[in-house]
Amino acid sequence: MTSPFRVLLVGCGGISSNWLRPTLASKQLELVGLVDLSTSTAEARAAEFDIDTSKVHIGSDLQTALGTTKPDIVFNCTIPAAHFEVTTAALQAGAHVLSEKPLADTMAEAHQMIALAKETGKTLAVMQNRRYNPSIRAVRKLLAGGLIGDITTINADFYIGAHFGGFRDSMAHVLIKDMAIHTFDAARYLISTRAEAVYCHEWNPAGSWYERDASAQAIFEMTDSVVFNYRGSWSSEGQHTSWDSSWRIVGTKGSLTWDGVTGLSIDVVSGTGGFFSEFSKPDVPALEESDMTRWHGFAIDAFVDALAAGNTPETHAEDNIHSLAMVFAAIESAQQQARVLVDVETLT
Repeated sequence: MTSPFRVLLVGCGGISSNWLRPTLASKQLELVGLVDLSTSTAEARAAEFDIDTSKVHIGSDLQTALGTTKPDIVFNCTIPAAHFEVTTAALQAGAHVLSEKPLADTMAEAHQMIALAKETGKTLAVMQNRRYNPSIRAVRKLLAGGLIGDITTINADFYIGAHFGGFRDSMAHVLIKDMAIHTFDAARYLISTRAEAVYCHEWNPAGSWYERDASAQAIFEMTDSVVFNYRGSWSSEGQHTSWDSSWRIVGTKGSLTWDGVTGLSIDVVSGTGGFFSEFSKPDVPALEESDMTRWHGFAIDAFVDALAAGNTPETHAEDNIHSLAMVFAAIESAQQQARVLVDVETLT
């Protein structure tokens, strides 16, 4: 067996727990360091997971940690505003990077990071953990098999009243930038398409505990003449959807609804000629109940397996930038109150 990949984890906030659990359990990975702006935060995370600090570097200075630990991989678990600095430092130090979403805080930074990854010959990928929900993978397979014909419309609702506290409470475009990236990426993944244009409206509803806009609706024009409608809110109390949104997908031969968890219903046209068509409900496999805290582990395993085999990870940056472009195009549309092209080369 080859030596495990040496991993330096940067950013020891709450989300880092979902990264550390599978990292410490993996035979393919060796944790060599924890870095956070607050050394005490890194120390607390180490204590929580019984990490031997005599063997694992703990500190607040990234450059020192990179030089001391010489990692093969950096896990970037920092806030979005720090992604560029951490990722570029890691790539320059010769490490592969798996980063929390979004890939970058601007499109310009995303392009620079992708260019640097190519220059250094290292892999840069994004933690789109919700792609590793067993249910979404099963739904994608059904759609790809043509069960409801050619897809024409895809709708997603995301309504959760999340009282995070911390940086999100004052973050600009908090819903679109922090959470909608998951749903935008899922829409692309489900039907293997890309966005071409968007009209988005963003607002902060009465009663919101966020300082800035926490609700949004967006209409995306996708390739193959598909329309993707997104409706969402971070400050919607009660009747929550799942964290993976609630979906309605319409095709030329029927429709599919999925609650983002295990609830799946499909109607397929079985007869026409009347006022309403006749429908049958095909036998479909039961969706697997899955603990969402495991999906980070699935994504990490897939990333590491790809590195070990010399393959490109599913969520590599050159693909993920198309999901990021949907985010920034939606923001630009909301600011301009106009339809905006989703162009990875011109968006800022």
